[in-house]
Amino acid sequence: MCPQNDIPDTESTGFRMEATVPPQATQKEPRLDAGMKDHDHYAQRLPKWRNALRKRLIPIVRWETPYLALMQEKLRTPSLDSYFAFTANLGTHTFFMVMLPILFWCGYTNIGRAMVHMLASGVFWSGFVKDMLCLPRPLSPPLYRITMSGSAALEYGFPSTHSTNAVSVAIYAIQMLRGSPDHQQSTIHLGLQVFFYCYAVSIVFGRLYCGMHGFFDVVIGSLLGAVIAAVQLLSGDMLDNWVTRGTYINPLILILIILVLVRVHPEPADDCPCFDDSIAFAGVVIGCQIGAWHYSRTGFALDYPIPSTVPFDLKSMGLITASLRIVLGVVIIFVWRATMKPALFKILPPIFRVLEHARLNLPRAFFLNASKYTSVPPLHGDDNVIPSASELPHMLKNLAHPRKRSVSVGPQSAADAYETIAYRTRRRRESINSTDGVILEDASWSPPVKEGTSSNVKLSPNAKDNVPLGADLLPTPISSRVHSYEHMMGTGQTNIPSITPPETDTDFAGEVNEVLQSPEDEEREEREIFLKLEKPRVRYDVEVITKLIVYGGIAWLAVEGNPILFEFCGLGMAVNR
Repeated sequence: MCPQNDIPDTESTGFRMEATVPPQATQKEPRLDAGMKDHDHYAQRLPKWRNALRKRLIPIVRWETPYLALMQEKLRTPSLDSYFAFTANLGTHTFFMVMLPILFWCGYTNIGRAMVHMLASGVFWSGFVKDMLCLPRPLSPPLYRITMSGSAALEYGFPSTHSTNAVSVAIYAIQMLRGSPDHQQSTIHLGLQVFFYCYAVSIVFGRLYCGMHGFFDVVIGSLLGAVIAAVQLLSGDMLDNWVTRGTYINPLILILIILVLVRVHPEPADDCPCFDDSIAFAGVVIGCQIGAWHYSRTGFALDYPIPSTVPFDLKSMGLITASLRIVLGVVIIFVWRATMKPALFKILPPIFRVLEHARLNLPRAFFLNASKYTSVPPLHGDDNVIPSASELPHMLKNLAHPRKRSVSVGPQSAADAYETIAYRTRRRRESINSTDGVILEDASWSPPVKEGTSSNVKLSPNAKDNVPLGADLLPTPISSRVHSYEHMMGTGQTNIPSITPPETDTDFAGEVNEVLQSPEDEEREEREIFLKLEKPRVRYDVEVITKLIVYGGIAWLAVEGNPILFEFCGLGMAVNR
């Protein structure tokens, strides 16, 4: 169990989160405040019950980290790095949002709606728990984080959203395949079931391999995904019929419930983007319900297998027509996003200022109130769900060259930095207590260096601490390896040597600086940890409503707008005309 004052305040690190300062304002240089070392960042920012729960779970994250590092050391190869970095994209919000509209336009409306419900639930509830508990990812070092996504490491770690999404999709798909009338006679059905099993296992295990999550994260994330899939299988059709066959009151009730859930989403202690993703998928569900309810009454839709099904038959339509409608639909979605987003950024700020003046606004941490800025500048990298059209060439290039992954070592987010400092503080405190005032050598441990790499590390007087790690020349007991990785935790170093063979992965091979640190050195290192972090961008209060409207519109276009347009453009089935 962590002590109450285990994690220093932001001010104790000399770094001040300026997420609520207007972009025109000049940010102050980080400085260290005397007497602030023992303040607990999370105790100050979280309700007592949330902080108490967090402190009970933190030891799990810390306990499993060295074992994850040991597993990573034993398994890592350049080819597996590329494979798991690449396949992680199949569990992202972007992948699912690209695939969902295509399901609707190709006549799989029942599957599309099920996916919307499951993915939105997975993103929302995993993000809800992440922001509620504020648990960090397993520490790096000793772990290496391998990813093609720059934003993934900025979120809290528990639970794993990738695992939640992958497991819910896999369970639903496998159950649907097993329930198919011809599944026993078809090798295709069997092959698809094997594919979804492999898909779920690959995504879940890949989060461990890539150092992005711990065992606790993926197990609970997978259980959450299984529960979501079970709920969808048991009640999904009932919900679809209730929404589409009733009056407008039915979808309105569902929309109000979603908005209430958005409002009660916990405030995080750090600037975490989980809420942004939850908002986007809440908008998708809202647009989907409105579109389904109205489209089922237009005369263009079919009632089987569920009301609001988009008519589609590849044989009678032809491959060219089917492809054209998909291309047209995708273009319209990107045009909608590209036009509505800047338009809302101009329209909404004056309205928000009026609401703020009347005290009717609903402020949220890390979002700048409209009264503190004059306009919203063009934002880049502000959307983790659907990228802008200008970012597509870069994304496709990365997908075409999966070796273009990032292997990073060291804290990447504020949560990482606080946990690094907290773990170091706890270890030093325990060392002092265990020797009745004398600091043990492991309180000033430096990451060992692989043979063949240069280093200016000051060796510890304790000879056993100077054994090179990762040389792989002599067998080393597992307990010793785990102990070595425990020493790495809390160092905050960002240039320890790579455990991947240096001739194939030299991104982070280099020198390591260490040593016996004075209090001034500790404060300087803490400051440096925060200075190395990417500064969070300013987030504006109008972004919340903007995301709801933009993503609600995207869902409506997928469910109703584009299918009707296809009919008038000669790309539809015209079954009821």
